[in-house]
Amino acid sequence: MKRRPLQLFFILLFLLMAAEKGNAQLIYQPYSFQFYQKLNKGVYGSATNMHTAIKPYFIADSSTIRPLYDSLTTTLGNGKSRNWVQRILFDEHLVNVKNKDYTFYLDFLPDFQLGREFNDKQTTWLNTRGYQVGITIGSKFFIYTSGYENQTKLPNYERDYTQRTGMIAGQADSKINFSSSKTDWSYVTALIGYSPTKALTISLGHDKTFIGDGYRSVLLSDFAAANPMLRVTADLGKKVRYMAMWSYMQDRNAPEFNSFYNNRRKWGAFHYVDWTVNNKASLGFFNALIAEEANDQGQGHGFDLNYINPILFASGLRPSGTTPDHTLIGFNGKYKVLEKTTVYGQLIFDQVKSAGSNKSKNAWQLGFRGSDLFKVNRLNYLVEYNTATPNTYSTNYPLTSYTQLGESLAHPLGSDYREWLSIVNYSLNKFDFQGQINYARYGVNNVGVRSAATMKFAEGKVAYLLNPKYNLRLEVSGLIRQEKGGLADNKTTMITFGLRSSFRNLYHDF
Repeated sequence: MKRRPLQLFFILLFLLMAAEKGNAQLIYQPYSFQFYQKLNKGVYGSATNMHTAIKPYFIADSSTIRPLYDSLTTTLGNGKSRNWVQRILFDEHLVNVKNKDYTFYLDFLPDFQLGREFNDKQTTWLNTRGYQVGITIGSKFFIYTSGYENQTKLPNYERDYTQRTGMIAGQADSKINFSSSKTDWSYVTALIGYSPTKALTISLGHDKTFIGDGYRSVLLSDFAAANPMLRVTADLGKKVRYMAMWSYMQDRNAPEFNSFYNNRRKWGAFHYVDWTVNNKASLGFFNALIAEEANDQGQGHGFDLNYINPILFASGLRPSGTTPDHTLIGFNGKYKVLEKTTVYGQLIFDQVKSAGSNKSKNAWQLGFRGSDLFKVNRLNYLVEYNTATPNTYSTNYPLTSYTQLGESLAHPLGSDYREWLSIVNYSLNKFDFQGQINYARYGVNNVGVRSAATMKFAEGKVAYLLNPKYNLRLEVSGLIRQEKGGLADNKTTMITFGLRSSFRNLYHDF
């Protein structure tokens, strides 16, 4: 596991022990589409005007979605009649301490899966042991950390991805054994937050951020691995929320220097302003800047006023003699067309032109989502289209590309793609059913020639929830994926059984 985030976490934990105390709580809820879509009725209801795009959410006692959140994380039965082992398995955290000054919980997070891939006639498996710790101190401070130690044998298409990129998608560097497809990796997240007032939250740590109202994001997604970051979120009145975030990221492919730790580093600065026009509509403005820490000769980038510029990045503010920074601007919006149906969309422009081309580089998204489809309670749905022109998010100087450890900070396919997807989820007591279909067309490079490829993906899951506190569940899933184009003609058909837990997004639809 990375040492820097852990050191930062324990230093800040020590500093907060002497903090101001209070009675309310500020809960940090890790982002997981599987869990967050269950909040649809509260988040996207026509009676609310909450800011929905910036995720993960910080849920205060006064939040409009707090009652719904509590209902989803509390068992229906009466845990008092159970013994200690039964309560730990079905009702409570492994360790749970609550008093008027602070709260503390600790969970063990297993993710044990066994599967069969029928095309390659191989057995796949995953052995993950994890933990999560959550702390609140009074009404102003929260701390959250999670960590995972993993070993796996990957299905064929994920093995190919790992061999090509050196990454376990969205998690960490891989130590893959190419002859057996077995690999192991570990990663940790750590976040500490301070909310001096209801209108201001400051968080520091090693985590991910998602901006958008859809399943994907063409602005900033949680597909790439976590990175060190400082995030400030402020409510400017009742209708405007402003976020500024600074990230310290890595590049796997740039030349290394002895004075640096392993991979070359780069800085990211992100701003997002969200305006809730009324209970039905909201508009958001986004911009991002990616800058090298040092150039290929080892010369430091120097201070750039764009790092602290809160509104719009300007090329004239950067220090002279440095490699041009990579800047992007974008927009996010949603409109509640019906009581339980919301249309949403995004648009982003890459301000760096490709070499020898003046063509615009952009990406956009359009979709709709809702709850209680056909008046069936807890039947949630989403339909979405995403597209990006060739070379969007890339630059002539790869170190400043819109990536973290070589993985896209936006859509998993990067650029030059068109994708249609649909997700339906239904919960009935402790059972959870989910179906997903994706179809994508995208460009691939084969021996220096650009050609088109297609990907068809379908997955169905059935889960039985054991403990809602840390999403412990028994799950069976079936997956079919086919990729054609260029030199590829691959098909994956598999079924998986598992004991799973945690709130985190693990993407397999790429």
